[in-house]
Amino acid sequence: MTAPPIATPDRLAPISIDVGDIPPPPDDFEPSRLHQKPGERAALQCLRSFLSERGEAYSGSISSPLTAQQFGSRLSPYLAWGNLSMRTVVTETRKTIAHLRELPPAARGSWPRSLSAFESRLHWHCHFIQKLESEPSIEFHTFVPALDTMREGHHNEEYLAAWQEGRTGYPFVDACMRSLRATGWLNFRMRAMLVSFAAYDLFLDWRAFSHFLAQQFLDYEPGIHYPQIQMQSGTTGINALRMYDPVKQGYDHDPEGTFVRTWVPELANVKSPLIHEPWKLSPLELREAGIELGSDYPERVVLHLEAVRHAREVVRQWRGRPEFRAQSRGTLSKHGSRKRPRRGSTPTKGSLNQLSLFPTPQG
Repeated sequence: MTAPPIATPDRLAPISIDVGDIPPPPDDFEPSRLHQKPGERAALQCLRSFLSERGEAYSGSISSPLTAQQFGSRLSPYLAWGNLSMRTVVTETRKTIAHLRELPPAARGSWPRSLSAFESRLHWHCHFIQKLESEPSIEFHTFVPALDTMREGHHNEEYLAAWQEGRTGYPFVDACMRSLRATGWLNFRMRAMLVSFAAYDLFLDWRAFSHFLAQQFLDYEPGIHYPQIQMQSGTTGINALRMYDPVKQGYDHDPEGTFVRTWVPELANVKSPLIHEPWKLSPLELREAGIELGSDYPERVVLHLEAVRHAREVVRQWRGRPEFRAQSRGTLSKHGSRKRPRRGSTPTKGSLNQLSLFPTPQG
């Protein structure tokens, strides 16, 4: 990465590649006007705007879908499709950081912190890709074989359909899913929440929904996708369980309900803050908002606290088995982060050091 990017050649020698018949798109395929513009020119414009304007607010803006759309790098599709090389992104980022160091501290603003966080995510981007390269079977099997059948017998097709269609009865979950399906992009925390809801609240096996999500992500990168899906589903054996509360996430990252109203218009007339908990509305408030739960907007498919309590207990039992302990040590040795803990911090088990990114860097 310290070497300069390869210079653009003056000309390319023609080569002949027989790719066979390229299948036509489905009859109902229609490119979304909400997708990012494709191509190298758009990719370079996106990189320049991030490093010169948008990136200063990166650190404090990437958790909320309201702000991440603008202040995240939005480079992940271009990296995934090869419109930009990782070396180009790293080189330009380091140039910007070097320039900032020449400025007086007062003139640097929030740039150093934001670009440091961004560059760190570039490292994690490659770290996760290495996981799949070193063990391709994790596309189909859990990191820890002892957990391969943990969710067997729990599949519910109605739950899966409700989650895929954005009608779980949890407004923030539904808004995130509908936004993803329309735009092909969602910030990392909301991706993690969607997977957490499917894996713990609905207790669906990650293989039941991983391909669906891959089809939605405009920045689908298999080397990041499958390790992250498994991490958020609790099957890596070396990561803490992350069970996101969809209501709390809504209050934290969409306090006024702006994002929900955009993507779940059925709830547009519900007053804040109960837009994240419409089941708490009184009959009068429901009438004033012009909605009927179960008709205009669905009832909750599960009760969050009960569902995650059940999930936590099942996972605890499976993780308590001797074969799990032995296999998870092997997973830690092969896939755990080699990053040294920061001075003064206490080392924790394996990959609690790892970031939760989905994929990176999308901010």
